[in-house]
Amino acid sequence: MTLIHIFLGFFMANLFGYGGGPASIPLMYNEIVTHYGWLNNTEFSQMLAIGNALPGPIATNIATYVGYDVMGWWGVVIALFATIFPSALALILLLKVLHRHRQSPVVKGMTLLVQPVIAIMMLALTWKISANSIHSIGIVQSLIIGIVTIIALIKYKIHPAFMICAALLYGGLILPHF
Repeated sequence: MTLIHIFLGFFMANLFGYGGGPASIPLMYNEIVTHYGWLNNTEFSQMLAIGNALPGPIATNIATYVGYDVMGWWGVVIALFATIFPSALALILLLKVLHRHRQSPVVKGMTLLVQPVIAIMMLALTWKISANSIHSIGIVQSLIIGIVTIIALIKYKIHPAFMICAALLYGGLILPHF
């Protein structure tokens, strides 16, 4: 039954994850943490940080990790298939239709109006992960790390992977001494 759950969890998250990997993350969080309980909030946050630092799409990185953690190599195969299949199916079936009607006000409206929903989903996930961080390392360090990250990403255009690596180093070298 667990392989079916892995398939359903990742298939549903990626089927409705309009906008790619980042849009799928809150949906995956719901399936992985809230619905099935395969990981807790802290484990998901750590897996997300490492998955973002690794090459490749975040959705497949998450599927690989969780699939292996839950059911070994069969879990990896099923989770990856369930993650990739919705996009491949949509590309094959819908790309020509969307391309043909891309100037349609209905298609434009659909794509524009779904963006605020995705933004709010990402904000809600950020709130959950931030609450865990504040609980773990305190509000002062969380705010300092957050502000430094925002400045580095927006003002200095530093790649997010470098910020994740810096945070991992900070967490491994500095935090244990507090």
